[in-house]
Amino acid sequence: MKLTKIALLFLPVLLIAFSTSSLLHAGEEWNQFRGPEGNGHAKTKNLPLKWSETENVVWKTKIHDRGWSSPVIWHNQVWVTTSTPNGRKLFAVCVDRKTGKVIHDIPVFDVDQPQRLAASNTYATPTPVIEEGRVYLHYGTYGTACLDSSSGKIVWTRRDLKCDHEDGAGPGSSPMIVGNQLITNFDGRDVQYMIALNKTNGKTLWKADRSEDYSKIPIHQRKAYTMPLLIPRSTNKQLVSPGGRAIYSYNSETGKELWKIRHRGWSMAPRPIYGKGFVFVVMDYDRPELWAIRPDGNGDVTDSHIAWKATRGISSRSSPILVNGLLFMVTSRGAISCLEAETGKQVWKNRLQGNYSASPIYANNRIYFSNEEAVTTVIEPARTFKVLSINPLEKEELMASPAVAGNALFIRTENYLYRIDNTQSK
Repeated sequence: MKLTKIALLFLPVLLIAFSTSSLLHAGEEWNQFRGPEGNGHAKTKNLPLKWSETENVVWKTKIHDRGWSSPVIWHNQVWVTTSTPNGRKLFAVCVDRKTGKVIHDIPVFDVDQPQRLAASNTYATPTPVIEEGRVYLHYGTYGTACLDSSSGKIVWTRRDLKCDHEDGAGPGSSPMIVGNQLITNFDGRDVQYMIALNKTNGKTLWKADRSEDYSKIPIHQRKAYTMPLLIPRSTNKQLVSPGGRAIYSYNSETGKELWKIRHRGWSMAPRPIYGKGFVFVVMDYDRPELWAIRPDGNGDVTDSHIAWKATRGISSRSSPILVNGLLFMVTSRGAISCLEAETGKQVWKNRLQGNYSASPIYANNRIYFSNEEAVTTVIEPARTFKVLSINPLEKEELMASPAVAGNALFIRTENYLYRIDNTQSK
């Protein structure tokens, strides 16, 4: 069949469109905290195994002021948030994924009287969420905003969603997108709720107050810093959302509470993960436990739907990761362990160097654990403990979780954002 002149004219356009479409479906985007499915899994097959300040660093970009939010990536943009150390000015920064050049540096909110903050947190700790044309920023009680990701212009803001994070603690919960909804938790000392905003205009679609009676609970035990996870429920979806003293499940469309499990903990940070028919949730910060919960209950299922509990070697900050039926996690002091997901039985335990807050990622049969001194240890996800590489960057604080796009790893430290890639193979 011969191509007409008109077809020949359109052929390059069609090829470009096909190429762009292929990229869109190749797992290029890292749109939220812990990636597309919220579980730390990346689809790439060629993530770097080894790097240092002088090896496989494509670019290293200075990010001003202070923030622990993890990078989110859409097409050629990498977004993070930051704030002045005193919390009076809150920013969004967008970096070109290919070159590392700062595209946008946007002052989003001014804060008159921010609460005092401990050195271990920042006023820009919640991770943004991004989609085509829009990036959504959240700073806890200090404000939520939607920006046009191309122009950097503010589309809408909400400054009326308040909670008492506690003096010295600060914000932590990150937002997520479900359909037309921007969803986030507000678990403070004074109020505890989950809210869904219309992502187009910022108006409230539903609000679900936590059903636990917090009036009899000490105020510092009412708060939490984690975020929800969307998981299956029959033919629908449910949002599993840990809060202080209880773990909740909500209908993702209406906010109606489906079930809850009571516990003794508060101030949790790890995000839940799902697999093998269970949702795995860390409860409590001071004495963390990992609970495997059957998520098909109704009402208060505290006494009926907990399949098993692991009480030792559980992380209070870093989220666990599930690979091939095995759970891997590292504590804040570097104790690393592997459990069977179906039973909770410990397979092995060992130790990594340093302290840990960032959550791990999984790619091409490797798990990447980054410590607070900017050293990433790569292990094999197996029934025996095997270190594949140890990769130091310039020594400075690292609290943000890495992100992945294409075959590149994006790491945020206290002062810099890195793109790590296999430069020698290019």
